[in-house]
Amino acid sequence: MEIILYLAVALIAIAFTVLVVYLSKTLKSLSSTLNNVAGTLAGLENQIQGITLETTQLLHKTNALAEDIQDKSEKLNTVVHAVQGVGSSLQNFNDSVQKVSTSVSTNLEKNQEKINQVVQWSNVAMDVWGKWKIKKQKQEKQPSL
Repeated sequence: MEIILYLAVALIAIAFTVLVVYLSKTLKSLSSTLNNVAGTLAGLENQIQGITLETTQLLHKTNALAEDIQDKSEKLNTVVHAVQGVGSSLQNFNDSVQKVSTSVSTNLEKNQEKINQVVQWSNVAMDVWGKWKIKKQKQEKQPSL
């Protein structure tokens, strides 16, 4: 029985040795994998730092652009208000012209008969003046006796 005991202890020792060997290989493989992961993470850290720097620069440029747009928007608002004032002035002028036009039209309709008489009298006066001018030219062309 003692032999069985020695054989059992030897078998346990062999099994333990095999276990240690395989566990050692597994740990070495795990160590290699973790080293690769550490290298990859270091590379990622450098890339993230570059991205962070570029993002910071982009954020500064974006803020500057937003401020510039805000300034230009405020300046444009003053232009819009000025144009609005010009539009109001033109509207008032248009209203005034329309009132004058309406007034003139109304007065013309009221005084149409008088205007017709003035036109007739002016035609008669122009005819008389034309005839007088012709008569005067004839008198100047005739030799005096």
